[in-house]
Amino acid sequence: MSAARITVNGKEAPISPAAPHTTALDFLRERGLTGTKEGCAEGECGACSVLVARPGVNKPTDWVAVNACLVPVAALDGQEIVTSEGLATAGGPGEPPTLHPVQEEMAVRGGSQCGYCTPGFVCSMAAEYYRPGRCEHAPADPADGTNAAGATDAEHGPNGFDLHALSGNLCRCTGYRPIRDAAFAVGAPAEEDPLAQRREQAPPSPVATEYIRDDSAFLRKSTLDETLELLRERPDAVVVAGSTDWGVEVNIRSRRADCVVAVDRLPELRELRVESDHIEIGAALTLTEIERRLDGDVPLLAELFPQFASRLIRNGATLGGNLGTGSPIGDSPPVLLALEASVVLAGVGSEREVPLAEYFTGYRQSVRRPGELIRSVRVPLPLSPVTAFHKIAKRRFDDISSVAVAFALDIEDGTVRKVRIGLGGVAATPIRAFATEAALEGRPWTAETVEAAARVLRGEGTPMDDHRASSLYRSAMLGQSLLKLHAQTPEAAKS
Repeated sequence: MSAARITVNGKEAPISPAAPHTTALDFLRERGLTGTKEGCAEGECGACSVLVARPGVNKPTDWVAVNACLVPVAALDGQEIVTSEGLATAGGPGEPPTLHPVQEEMAVRGGSQCGYCTPGFVCSMAAEYYRPGRCEHAPADPADGTNAAGATDAEHGPNGFDLHALSGNLCRCTGYRPIRDAAFAVGAPAEEDPLAQRREQAPPSPVATEYIRDDSAFLRKSTLDETLELLRERPDAVVVAGSTDWGVEVNIRSRRADCVVAVDRLPELRELRVESDHIEIGAALTLTEIERRLDGDVPLLAELFPQFASRLIRNGATLGGNLGTGSPIGDSPPVLLALEASVVLAGVGSEREVPLAEYFTGYRQSVRRPGELIRSVRVPLPLSPVTAFHKIAKRRFDDISSVAVAFALDIEDGTVRKVRIGLGGVAATPIRAFATEAALEGRPWTAETVEAAARVLRGEGTPMDDHRASSLYRSAMLGQSLLKLHAQTPEAAKS
């Protein structure tokens, strides 16, 4: 077992005497690294973001921005992080440090006023700055409205900078234009940049952790089998991966657990394989890792990812966690239902595959037995050619769904041969719209058919009134979603 240590800005430090539930945010601030701020304490404002060295997609290591307010510091045992203070380069004796290029651009372009949110913006911006392939050359004039490929795109800079990298960061002082200008002005990292060079080396290897203080434990085993044995012994344990859900419970509701078991680094839960008849997605892969590894090969998932919370959350959140919580308003279940996905459940000495349509049994309840873990999600192949994900929320991005609808259709010669529709936010669990599917299959993909099916779709589920939407609004949005799909796919009727 490890001695529970973490490397911060190049210096190793013991995690002790922090309590097992202590967040990385509190740990850093107690060490005097007060650039990491607490704003919302639930992963929405990004004032707490830091960089973590993680296994890369295109290079051995990626610098990944995460919410330090959600991650238990014990979960970073053996890992390497950089805070806003660690980005600058130390000067010589009596000389001030040299600002990092991101910090320099934020300063000269007026991207900071009160400064509270600035360190978080800088860390998220630095993660995008170091993203492999972002920019292979110096940027064009930031006033030029074209991206690195020469195409106009308001969400990408001329240097290839993706503004979605900042979607989890909020500012209330400057407005976002000078921050955007700073993001669009940074060039490619210099060859001698130590953090750029660090990407060429392997990230820290996962370590087994047994961190126990005051009768509370944070545990991480080396293998899936060891973890399953532990869960059989400790059925009361809280299982975490990215802690994007549990971290909120700890901060906002002051929940504590006698035993927390981390599964985020288990190699058996971090595989992604494309087989002849299905795609296997490890339950502990983050949404960002899935997005970049699939690279659009599953269009419905590709449409989901930008609408799932923020990049900061997607850098930690997992499909296993989203399905494991059983929330009826999670964004991934409707999409996976439309894809006819199944979950692979692993227990001690056993493994079983359950269709996702049969997985949920009640509000935050499922067929998963005590001691079982979601090992992976299987998406059958081939994929339906007509897909869409409609998220109805009060904000375009980084918001909780009032209603989420996912469609997957096979349309041949103008006739709907097969359709799968997943719904979220309209019942105690995510559900399939079976009645609507029956109303569409075998019928022509025409306005008349779709209007009739939309009336059926409005009656699916048991939507409720709450502060996000009324039941009538939710029902109306279900029907409208199908009408929108038809309006956007008229060519399918001619296929």
